[in-house]
Amino acid sequence: MLSFLPPVLRGAIATMLLIANTVFWCCLLLLMAPIKLLFPWPGVRRHVDPLLNRMARGWVSCNGGWMRLTQGTRWDVGGVAQLDDQDWYLVNCNHQSWVDVLVLQRVLNRRVPLLKFFLKRQLIYVPLIGLAWWALDFPFLRRQTKGDLRRNPNQRLADREATLRACQRFARLPTSVVSFAEGTRFTPAKHQGSPYRHLLKPKAGALALTLGAMGTQFHSMLDATIVYPAGAPDLWSFLCGRVPRIIVRVRQVPIPPQFSHGDYAQDRGFRRAFHQWLETIWEFKDQQIGALLEHDRSAAPA
Repeated sequence: MLSFLPPVLRGAIATMLLIANTVFWCCLLLLMAPIKLLFPWPGVRRHVDPLLNRMARGWVSCNGGWMRLTQGTRWDVGGVAQLDDQDWYLVNCNHQSWVDVLVLQRVLNRRVPLLKFFLKRQLIYVPLIGLAWWALDFPFLRRQTKGDLRRNPNQRLADREATLRACQRFARLPTSVVSFAEGTRFTPAKHQGSPYRHLLKPKAGALALTLGAMGTQFHSMLDATIVYPAGAPDLWSFLCGRVPRIIVRVRQVPIPPQFSHGDYAQDRGFRRAFHQWLETIWEFKDQQIGALLEHDRSAAPA
């Protein structure tokens, strides 16, 4: 444990370990990637994909190692004991910081299948990591504004097709598909007008589309709630060990069977029911965050 070192020095060590860990595992992944490109047949993929996922899990496990070495963060985690790494999960989480990704990976690693995130298309060009994400079948979508979609309505259909293709690949072996339903990170400016105290208003489209493509394989949705009692950190603060406490709660939420077959885009009644279901989940999450923060404040020494 290096928590006795100055935060900046710990941050530098953690950064070097993160980079070295990423380069090592990405290089291994990219040695296998040409096999997927040259031999894209299901029989080959059944053998290659599990190996690639194990490599990615190795990266996540090693990240947990440098976190334990460089940080004194206290982790308060609940709701993960009954999870199964041979099942399919739709994981929904509130979003406050890029640190959320590292938190989810550490908490759920080897408890559920490898987490797969929907990524902005531009990220495929990130050196090493972009190709590694492609090899792991992470779906890449174009981030479109409402103005972009008005000018090019066909882009919405293109993103829908990309999502459906990704979900078809996910069906080959157990997978955890992650959705940040808020669609963006929480900030005070973005929070204006939200009906929730601690959350942005959720966007249902990506969740509904994923359920429509894979809903019969998801037995439940994992509703993950991340709370940073000292405030949401940026990545550098996290690397420096300036996050004293992280609270994570995970609960399994049953998925209504009708949400696996409806048409969110065309069926107004289905869309209304889906919004109501998601809003109920969000109301619970908002109250849960408030209760966790209040408990943390009352338990803090005077």
